[in-house]
Amino acid sequence: MAFFLETLLGGLMSGMLYSLVALGFVLIFKASGVFNFAQGAMVLFAALSMARFSEWIPQWLGIDNLFMANVLAFAVSILVMFAVAWLVERLVLRHLVNQEGATLLMATLGIAYVLDGVGQTVFGSGIYKIDVGMPKEPVMMLESVFEGGILINKEDFVAAFISALLVVALSIFFQKTSTGRALRAVADDHQAAQSIGIPLNRIWVIVWCVAGITALVAGVIWGSKLGAQFSLSTVALRALPVVILGGLTSVPGAIIGGLIIGVGEKLSEVYLGPYVGGGIEIWFAYMLALVFLLFRPQGLFGEKIIDRV
Repeated sequence: MAFFLETLLGGLMSGMLYSLVALGFVLIFKASGVFNFAQGAMVLFAALSMARFSEWIPQWLGIDNLFMANVLAFAVSILVMFAVAWLVERLVLRHLVNQEGATLLMATLGIAYVLDGVGQTVFGSGIYKIDVGMPKEPVMMLESVFEGGILINKEDFVAAFISALLVVALSIFFQKTSTGRALRAVADDHQAAQSIGIPLNRIWVIVWCVAGITALVAGVIWGSKLGAQFSLSTVALRALPVVILGGLTSVPGAIIGGLIIGVGEKLSEVYLGPYVGGGIEIWFAYMLALVFLLFRPQGLFGEKIIDRV
């Protein structure tokens, strides 16, 4: 039982990290109606920004305090992601208002390659350390309940807690604020939203800023675990099944989908892997996403699209 709970908790914590990346896809889709293939590049760009500025700021300002250096680096990185959001709206999205979804999709692919190139030019192409003070050592818990206790990775626990807080904040933002409701209106119909006075350009800047913050938090967490490197852009591929499972338009769906896939990956690898030679964790999420595409393409919480003639 203790081993099962240990595996289950590990899956839940991994699932929260998947949910965090998936939220970036959902946010952009809710505002523009297009799948944002630049999300992985945004995570990478944000992680590189955090890693490099945490190195540069102490040299520029003569700061020896690691906490203060990280705070300043995080603040500067937020401004960088805001600048990216503004440039994306000003140079790309503003000229594609009311265009077909395929056009916007290709635009996000172009944005992804530009961010990858600019990130490599500005920040370098090496592997950079992100040290935000997250504990690395594991800890034994519930030793009085289970023999031997349950081994928990502190870093994963803290990362899952931070992800959960951000997810809750974004859910409240979308459901309870006028800006969140405006974002949903823009996603439903660009022209109708504009006709009632909702400024489409400003809404797109806001949602890309929010997605940028989400990408920054995800980049810091994944960068702390793996280092800020160009392979981080593939982290977004791990979140694609989450979006398909939960639904492209649902923030709660991104959360539930991430938890389901995180737990499913861990349990299937541990309990089914020995019988099939292992490797289930690599393809489990994509197989589950394929099943949903066949039988419920809108996902668990997505809105079913009905075209009336």
